[in-house]
Amino acid sequence: MTGASETRAILAVSGVDKTFTMHLQGGQRLPVLRELAFEVHEGECVALGGASGAGKSSILKMVYGNYAVDRGSIVLQARGSVIDIAAAGPRQVLAARRDAVGYVSQFLRCVPRVAALQIVAEPLLQRGVRAAEARDRAAELLARLAIPERLWALPPATFSGGEQQRVNIARGFVTELPLLLLDEPTASLDVRNREVVIELIREKLARGTAILGIFHDAEVRDAVARRVVSVEMFAAPAGAAA
Repeated sequence: MTGASETRAILAVSGVDKTFTMHLQGGQRLPVLRELAFEVHEGECVALGGASGAGKSSILKMVYGNYAVDRGSIVLQARGSVIDIAAAGPRQVLAARRDAVGYVSQFLRCVPRVAALQIVAEPLLQRGVRAAEARDRAAELLARLAIPERLWALPPATFSGGEQQRVNIARGFVTELPLLLLDEPTASLDVRNREVVIELIREKLARGTAILGIFHDAEVRDAVARRVVSVEMFAAPAGAAA
């Protein structure tokens, strides 16, 4: 992989503060992050490190536009366009997800009763890829991740947890986008499929994809990540004003 200093930053997070409002506790405000700042360059994997509850998954959701920020910027540079996710409207965020940002969450979320092959192919179909090509690319990933072909026509709701996560990974990896977010992608996988995911990540990096991830497995993290950003460095001070 090329050194980060020699490549452009696909993602630049700067001066981000995040506070949660606890609506079920009388609107109490809970400061979580202060002055969060880091970059992810093309062809680079950056891991978010820290204890459970430090805010790692929240950072991924802020980058993806699911969570608003109190202040700061989340600048995405991809395919000739620049967008600050922190300041973008809903349509801009949806366009960024379509054109620039992939996301493998911890759990598969999909429409019930839709076949696994269709679920994996759908991101390509949404981007105008021909149906036959989309199905072929989806089938290739499902096969690499050891999902038996007999299951491809079935809805993943009938699958085991590990099988559902492999469908989830295939769906997230099927597109070629500038930035890919990974939230513990190997958490429920066996050794064989963990190695496949490492291979898939390395292939993405070789093609210039920037990856921001959370990896519970230190071996996986060490195999793919160039740097670790300690989220606890940006924790809001206890008793900070909300």
